Amino acid sequence: MPVPVGEQIYSVSQLNREARQLLEQGLPALWIAGEISNLARPASGHIYFSIKDNQAQVRCAMFRGNNNRLPFRPENGQQVLLHARVGLYEARGEFQLIAEHMEPAGEGLLRQQLEQLKARLAEEGLFDESLKQPIPTIPHRVGIITSPTSAAVRDILHILERRFPAVPVVIYPVQVQGDPAKHDIVAKLKTAAERDECDVLIIARGGGSLEDLWAFNEEIVIRAIHACPIPVVAGIGHETDFTLTDLAADLRAPTPSGAAELVVPDSKEWVSRFQSLSQRATKAVQRVLRDQRFHIEQLSARLERCNPGTVLYQHTQRLDDLTLRLRTVISSQLTMRQIQLAAAEGRLRSAAPGNLIRHYQNRLMNSRLKLDSAITSRLTGFRNRLAVAAARLQAVSPLSTLERGYAVIQDHASGKVITDSAGLKIGQAITGRLAHGGFEAEVIGLEQNSNSEGQAKNFLTTDRKPSMSTRKES
Repeated sequence: MPVPVGEQIYSVSQLNREARQLLEQGLPALWIAGEISNLARPASGHIYFSIKDNQAQVRCAMFRGNNNRLPFRPENGQQVLLHARVGLYEARGEFQLIAEHMEPAGEGLLRQQLEQLKARLAEEGLFDESLKQPIPTIPHRVGIITSPTSAAVRDILHILERRFPAVPVVIYPVQVQGDPAKHDIVAKLKTAAERDECDVLIIARGGGSLEDLWAFNEEIVIRAIHACPIPVVAGIGHETDFTLTDLAADLRAPTPSGAAELVVPDSKEWVSRFQSLSQRATKAVQRVLRDQRFHIEQLSARLERCNPGTVLYQHTQRLDDLTLRLRTVISSQLTMRQIQLAAAEGRLRSAAPGNLIRHYQNRLMNSRLKLDSAITSRLTGFRNRLAVAAARLQAVSPLSTLERGYAVIQDHASGKVITDSAGLKIGQAITGRLAHGGFEAEVIGLEQNSNSEGQAKNFLTTDRKPSMSTRKES
């Protein structure tokens, strides 16, 4: 697709710069809660981190000037509450927050929840001044919604008696602290509305921490106060304490005693009316001042974005980023060179003559051991074969037969072995070989015998005279 004629072509840096300006101009400074992760502290004194919840995260930067004012040291995994401006890191096109203030989550988180609920209910018009009911100048009966044993109720009764003792009082006892308190307060507001016996209601509690006063910031309590047909005067805590009940009520008193003073006149009734008008004027002036202050803050924010210091912070952040990247590259190169050096040292050690000599010596020693083992094995084999052959030879040797009492008979003249008596003659000279030695004899008689097959065999009879000559074989 060709570029249309006259169409502006953006560079990447120009695009990022304009995107940053749009973000910074379009979004005001805001509060955000989350968990710190990926925390980095470069030598510049700035800190960089991510703020995350269960589903998302965003990069954050907190520059040295704001960082030095922190009353604690941020750590990874810590839950915090940030007041930050939305911005863009132009060098990488990264969406980020520029943190101006940080505090640990806790009461700060409660304050954030309070501000969020306040903004949402204000959008619905629950705090709209035009919807507030006027407080009667002289009420016929006053209702008090509070703890019946508290110091607040005693102060209220004392003030009512002192200022206008003719006005009767109805006390609606409630819990003023803890989770059940919100339901108790709502129930008593409904009871007072159903009875319709009072002209004005005072909802009161003594001072305490934000957590102690939290029942008066609950949404169901605010909606019940807003829906109550009887005018409600809030007297919660001390003068410096603030709850959403103060905004939802038709009239806010700084203390429970102050609420009692507002619902009944005294001898100086007109003075009280002037004071009421003064308070309303003060509130109106405060609203105007608040609006003007907001407008001034917007102008200051725009001026701050054009401040050269903002550009300087951008370049400082880029310098920190490049420094971290350079350190990473140098560390990687050093590690690689160390691995290469170790590999070269290993190859050098393996190629050393001493190692080769020891290697061949080991091979020679192994070869000698194998040769000795082979010779021993062969000799053992030969010995075994010789023993077997000797045993076989011994088994077929005539000497074994002679050992059992037999003799070998030979003709004395020819040495021929005689196996049949048919070959002998009377008077023939013979020799006999025994297992040990031998003898010479003369045939003096022949005998014949038949075997089982009907064949006749001759048995040798030798001369048994004492004069028969014998000899011992060597």
